[in-house]
Amino acid sequence: MRKPIWWVVGAVIVVCAAAIVYSWRASRPAHHAAVQASLPKPPPPAPAAPAVRNPVPANGAPAAQPLPTLGDSDGPVRDALAALIGQAATQRLIRPDMIVRHIVVTVDNLSRKHASVDLRPVRPVPGQFAVQGDDQHATLDPSNYQRYTPYMVVLQMLDMKQLAALYFHFYPLFQQAYQNLGYPNGYFNDRLVETIDNLLETPDVQGPISLVRPNVMYQYADPMLENLSAGQKVLVRMGPQNEAIIKAKLKELRAAVADRTRGADANRTRDPGGSGGG
Repeated sequence: MRKPIWWVVGAVIVVCAAAIVYSWRASRPAHHAAVQASLPKPPPPAPAAPAVRNPVPANGAPAAQPLPTLGDSDGPVRDALAALIGQAATQRLIRPDMIVRHIVVTVDNLSRKHASVDLRPVRPVPGQFAVQGDDQHATLDPSNYQRYTPYMVVLQMLDMKQLAALYFHFYPLFQQAYQNLGYPNGYFNDRLVETIDNLLETPDVQGPISLVRPNVMYQYADPMLENLSAGQKVLVRMGPQNEAIIKAKLKELRAAVADRTRGADANRTRDPGGSGGG
């Protein structure tokens, strides 16, 4: 009787051991999955910076003097503009403070619906906005166009290649100001080209321009004109002759800043290189 009993006991032990091993193996994937689920997930990869479409030329030989910081750039930028358009014109037309920042903000806003007058780099146009008629039947007075004559005189004598060279010299400061504006992965020269293209699409309006006055400010009566970008509205308000002059100069500037043949090492110019701070 002993042998059968021990045989039965041994068989029971073997069966129980097999059941334990099987249960342990079956629970391992679930336990492993639970442990993996409890571990913190790695952060998603940072979005890649968009490709530069219009790279500025890389600086060749080092400049005779290092660039100022962004906060200290007004004096050097004013001096450079004075060498380009004259001291008198610079003092008469250019606001003396935060020049680079105001240029960047204005370029960024001109192709949008609203652009702050207070943040423009140029001084306000002299004279009062003139209309013909009354609030119900008003048109833009052509005498308005003459208010822009001082700006047009300077613009017509301006060499856009020299202006582009000045812009390239100070470009790290423009790039820094643009990133500070809330575009850490943005490239300011691409934004400049986009804005120029938007301004070049401004319609050529001939003849009287009807206005309405639903509140304090006049608006274009034509919904198509009223829906233009802020910069396009300004060009229409300046009159067809002034608009044609500006568009011709913008085409020259675009050709100077949008040369894509510069670009094998384009992405390197995205980094201002620590040339300016503040």
